[in-house]
Amino acid sequence: MIASLTLLLLCQLVGEVVARTLAWPVPGPVLGMIVMLALLALRPAIGQVLPGFGQALDTTGRGLLSHLSLLFVPAGVGIVQRLDVIGAHWLGLSITLVVSTVLTLVATVGTFLVVSRLVGARDEGESHE
Repeated sequence: MIASLTLLLLCQLVGEVVARTLAWPVPGPVLGMIVMLALLALRPAIGQVLPGFGQALDTTGRGLLSHLSLLFVPAGVGIVQRLDVIGAHWLGLSITLVVSTVLTLVATVGTFLVVSRLVGARDEGESHE
């Protein structure tokens, strides 16, 4: 578990270093997730060198997800500490929250429709053969 957690943190560190070194407008953790995705894509090859690689990451990921709610505590504390700012800008924040939620729902529905049509077209093509 310690090795898997170290790997996750190293991926985040690599992402941070790349983002800051190249001055990219992408957060380091996002780049770190891309690095982790590449490692997971190479999992069969890595598994031959390091047996149990995928299972160790799975166990560590499940452990982190089971305690995910704890990661929201600092954000909640930050919000409570800045209630004055929220009170001063409540209207803009409310509009932003509603608009971003609606846009996210529309994008999700659009993605679902496109993927379901692609999968349906592929399924129809396979059934006629």
